Amino acid sequence: MPSRIEDYALIGDLHTAALVARDGSLDWLCFPRFDSGACFAALLGMPEHGRWLIAPAGSVRHTRRRYREGTLILETEFETAEGAVRLIDLMPPRDQAPDVVRIVVGMRGQVPMRMELIMRFDYGSIVPWVRRTDTGLQAIAGPDRLSLATPVAVRGKDFTSVAEFNVSQGERLPFVLTWAPSVQRDVPEIDAEQALRETKQWWRDWSGRCTYDGPWREAIVRSLITLKALTYGPTGGIVAAATTSLPEQIGGPRNWDYRFCWVRDATFTLYSLLMAGYKEEARAWREWLLRAVAGQPSQIQIMYGLAGERRLTELELSWLPGYEGSSPVRIGNAASKQFQLDVYGELLDCMYQARRTGLEPEEAEYRVEQALVQFLESAWDKPDEGIWEVRGPRRPFTHSRMMAWVAMDRAVKAIENFGVPGPVERWRQVRDAIHAQVCREGFNPQVGAFTQYYGSPLLDASLLMMPLVSFLLPGDPRVQGTVAAIERQLLHDGFVSRYTTSSGVDGLPPGEGAFLPCTFWFADNLVLQDRQREAQAVFERLLNIRNDVGLLSEEYDPHARRLVGNFPQAFSHVGLINTAYNLLRGGPAQHRLET
Repeated sequence: MPSRIEDYALIGDLHTAALVARDGSLDWLCFPRFDSGACFAALLGMPEHGRWLIAPAGSVRHTRRRYREGTLILETEFETAEGAVRLIDLMPPRDQAPDVVRIVVGMRGQVPMRMELIMRFDYGSIVPWVRRTDTGLQAIAGPDRLSLATPVAVRGKDFTSVAEFNVSQGERLPFVLTWAPSVQRDVPEIDAEQALRETKQWWRDWSGRCTYDGPWREAIVRSLITLKALTYGPTGGIVAAATTSLPEQIGGPRNWDYRFCWVRDATFTLYSLLMAGYKEEARAWREWLLRAVAGQPSQIQIMYGLAGERRLTELELSWLPGYEGSSPVRIGNAASKQFQLDVYGELLDCMYQARRTGLEPEEAEYRVEQALVQFLESAWDKPDEGIWEVRGPRRPFTHSRMMAWVAMDRAVKAIENFGVPGPVERWRQVRDAIHAQVCREGFNPQVGAFTQYYGSPLLDASLLMMPLVSFLLPGDPRVQGTVAAIERQLLHDGFVSRYTTSSGVDGLPPGEGAFLPCTFWFADNLVLQDRQREAQAVFERLLNIRNDVGLLSEEYDPHARRLVGNFPQAFSHVGLINTAYNLLRGGPAQHRLET
């Protein structure tokens, strides 16, 4: 059986990332960057398509693991009958070639160990040619080359590189895996111990900049480190998750590629970085957004590649059975071509909040802003695919129209408060018209709540955003009715579902876990309604489902008590940070109400 999603920990180098299971198996790695097809570990739990196991050869009595404080360095300790051993895993922040460093440390006794390295390229479909070198092994296939450097003797067996060795107390044995283009003659080798020291210092210097000083500091710092690890250093873009096709329901078809940067995450991410003192990271994220969306406003996408790429063609990998049989396995994302109105609201809100928090605007920002609002004047009342990227027909989604109002509102306020040029009277009229329509058409008196789309009786947790973006005040009876209805119908076992998937609105078979950001939004609403104790209980429940090293996925299955969906999920960790600040009455929920 494959490891559970929560059994994995993340390591990364600000270009790409790897997932390491509790049993010492590295089961997911994309070289040279997050969305590369040169990964040697195809999908979690499918060793025939690639993995790298280092573990005791015999039975393990007890395993425990942790990150070194303030770092992304993972330490896993195995207790066996023969003694104890520690496995240290890290990826040094990228200089030139990407490296994975694994160091086996003898802690007590003498422990028999084994290594199994199954190198595969192009999502597990290509077996490379492997040869010995003076320092280990080298594997080549097409454009990719992997080099393993270790003092341990390695041999080939059934297209797998294996080793058996003993480690004694005080002994340290390094293993370094390095990727390079196959045409590169000399692959630079690094010293594993030096890389460990430098990586520890780098991460502690970075995490030491966190300004949060509240009751959940450990969770906040770990979430910030996770966001940094999901950042593509050369551009500042933050990928939604490190993986593709981890299912939202085990065995189901809701399996998407999340190794891209979503515009929708813009304002939430900006707040989480700025509040914690990471102004440079927030500025880099905003600049990535401006570069990515540059062009015709009508051609804006909801997501882009790490450097702003637009062509994200979705393909199905038929040779992979999927995690626990969850098929198809997809790379690319067809939702990138959908029309979704809410991204315009996120962009304009991000630009406005950046100004409010002291990020100096770029000269190009004014032109981008003007073009976006001018397009939205004639596009705001068109049906779209909505925040949940439905694969069904376009509809007049209430959340989409609400976010179109946000776009117009922030454009008007940019003129009023910051002297940005623009036809303020005309834009005020459009803003007011959108607001009136949403209140008239989006609110269902029979349900006593705003509903998923105009004329629908269905609820949608995205409407928890209504007071969080200051569309209506938290005390408005319609807002309170919406929160109460979502609490009655979409809150199950303490977690909020996005909507009722059995309605068929998204064009997919029913069934998924609870989308964790929605539960954070629910806690934020409770704060705004002065239900502080209930809000904190919801937040603590979310903290308790983090795995043992503090990571969250996209969703949670409360019945199976399992994390599901792509992992780790940036948006979930952004929600954790923002809700922690909201509970202290100094977060984005309160800040936006002052907009």
